[in-house]
Amino acid sequence: MSTASTQLAAASGLMSLVLFIVAVGVLALLAGGFWMTSRVKYSESPRPRPEEQPTLPPEGPVGEVRENRESQEVPVMPEGGRPLTPYELSNMDTRPSASKDRPRWSRGSSGSFGGGGLGAH
Repeated sequence: MSTASTQLAAASGLMSLVLFIVAVGVLALLAGGFWMTSRVKYSESPRPRPEEQPTLPPEGPVGEVRENRESQEVPVMPEGGRPLTPYELSNMDTRPSASKDRPRWSRGSSGSFGGGGLGAH
């Protein structure tokens, strides 16, 4: 055996030792993570019992309500005044619409930008 091959063998042995130590370190970190997770889980309050679960109202399940909604109008800026900032506007609530017709997109349109339809031709 020559000295060159001995030096190469020693270097690869050292490299494998370093990789083994790194692998043991990673496994120790994973085990520590599982240990900490279990400590947090056991310190939390217990799950609710079946009798503590929410129940349906006495009148039964709530049904779906279909109605058209329209928004409030944005206040018009007074002549010579300054525009309102978002903080000066109230919460723009909606109210039921008098119209019962459901809004529809134009014929041939997908209804959304980039929705994949052919679009209006």
